Amino acid sequence: MHPNSIPIQMLVLNWPYQQFVYDQMEPMEKCKQLDTSPSPHSLSLFSPSKINVFLRITNKRPDGFHDLASLFHVISLGDTIKFSLSPMSTKDSLSTNAQGVPLDDRNLIIKALNLYRRKTGFKQFFQIQLDKKVPTGAGLGGGSGNAATALWAANQFNNCVASVKELQEWAAEIGSDISFFFSHGAAYCTGRGEVVQDIPPPISLDTPMVLMKPQQECSTAEVYKRFQLNKASTIDPLHLLEEISNNGISQNVCINDLVVAPLLGLVIKSLQNSSMTTMNTVTYLYPMHIFLLEKIMNGTKHLILSV
Repeated sequence: MHPNSIPIQMLVLNWPYQQFVYDQMEPMEKCKQLDTSPSPHSLSLFSPSKINVFLRITNKRPDGFHDLASLFHVISLGDTIKFSLSPMSTKDSLSTNAQGVPLDDRNLIIKALNLYRRKTGFKQFFQIQLDKKVPTGAGLGGGSGNAATALWAANQFNNCVASVKELQEWAAEIGSDISFFFSHGAAYCTGRGEVVQDIPPPISLDTPMVLMKPQQECSTAEVYKRFQLNKASTIDPLHLLEEISNNGISQNVCINDLVVAPLLGLVIKSLQNSSMTTMNTVTYLYPMHIFLLEKIMNGTKHLILSV
């Protein structure tokens, strides 16, 4: 587990409530290096996901991408990936427990391994087993975390010839937020998301979090395609960062320019009908909403919309 991850209390995978308690000790038990030799034959690694504490979209770029300014933070929900040296000398082999995940070079794991070989001249291929826990199309960066984990793993098999800084820079060639997963766990990210500035974690690491995700997946490209820059917030993201760093999360500073307002109504209605009781909990709603639940009890709600 990433040392600076926020623990997950509950993951709601479907809508309405179908829920299970995520055991944050499981990654600790499962994600152990299987071969401790300097150049291992097999590695089993935890691949975390992340949330956007705030997300500002500041510009539409000539290359079609958007400039953003966001506070990313890893959380304890993640996948487990096992890498083993393959006897094959021409391609990687990927298997997974998740339906609909591509197993060829459309997958970011395979893209990351191909990138590493191009950069370093490494000739080895891998057998990869992906135990998927992070929902796909959920705005949690699960695929990006997988890619960063693959780059790190390949470097371990290659006697760490590349520095972490080099891996972080290379990662930007295949994805906008992969570089973040080489941070210390909390970072202010700009550019397409690939410019990463480490910061001290602004949220207490013992803050419980509830994830809520409807059945629908959402393409990141489609979200940005529908985004209207003239409807975005005009607040300076550096002001948001300073305010959160000094005073913590509040309604006024946790802004998300990609908020889909109709989902807010669904959440409130569902919570009204729920018997769930919780105190001081951060709740992350797909796509990219966070709520601070001060109190939900006996049908009475008190919500602060933070992202």
